[in-house]
Amino acid sequence: MHRWNMFASCLLALATTGCANRLFFQPNRVVYQTPSDKQLPYEAVRFASLDGTSLSGWFIPARGNARGNARGTVVHLHGNAQNMTAHYGYVDWLPAAGYNLFVFDYRGYGISEGRPSRHGLYEDSVAALRTVAARPDVNGQRILVIGQSLGGANAIAALARHEIPGIRAIVIESTFASYRAIVRDKIAMIPLLSLLRWPLSFVVVSNGYSPDAGIARLPPVPVLFIHGTDDTIIPYTHGERLFARAREPKTLWSVEGGNHTEAFSRFRNTYAPRLLEFFDTALAMPANTDTID
Repeated sequence: MHRWNMFASCLLALATTGCANRLFFQPNRVVYQTPSDKQLPYEAVRFASLDGTSLSGWFIPARGNARGNARGTVVHLHGNAQNMTAHYGYVDWLPAAGYNLFVFDYRGYGISEGRPSRHGLYEDSVAALRTVAARPDVNGQRILVIGQSLGGANAIAALARHEIPGIRAIVIESTFASYRAIVRDKIAMIPLLSLLRWPLSFVVVSNGYSPDAGIARLPPVPVLFIHGTDDTIIPYTHGERLFARAREPKTLWSVEGGNHTEAFSRFRNTYAPRLLEFFDTALAMPANTDTID
């Protein structure tokens, strides 16, 4: 599902900055699964990014709740490859737990229009959060955010730069600390180039919208970091670095023996109940009443 190893071939050829930046985005238009596969009602949503690019998403209402009476609404930001239909399975259990769920595709992914870029995905993420908060069937003061891998970077960029009311908790799973830091890790895997990883990282990739630059500016809500100790895609040290730079209240779950984004797949029976408890605690705290800038 993840294609971070493509960095190696690009860097071996000493590719241009643009090449390495593009390797963070590996979209396709294949349909892997939909809520209909599990007989879940859902709404196909079209909404505009900040620059007007037309994006696609799904709104899956909480099961067993009257309209607008869910425990909360979760916005999911997926990783770098494929599209939302491949990543939906990480969070498809949330409607049965009483939460509305909104998943969406960034520009260039699935049936969303446009071509992916770092600034574009940032704008798409802000637009998705605003779209959910404005829905009449959503309690705009009970919104929870889950970002996985690249989705965590997008979530941090969006929430660090826009004060969006109603965000009650943020979950960041298996996310890199910065774009250059993860590129350095990949260069280090190439014997002939490993000693040059620091200067090369400045040549082959830019560092704009990096998570470590925005993590301390997140809204004052509980932030949960989740990272597998055996993550072969984004090393565990990246999660530790983000956790260290974040403000309180913050929590780090180390998934012992876990690889990339496995908390809600391979280890779901352990971490899904813990996540629901984390949400309950966050929703019991006073709401953040800041306004959008």
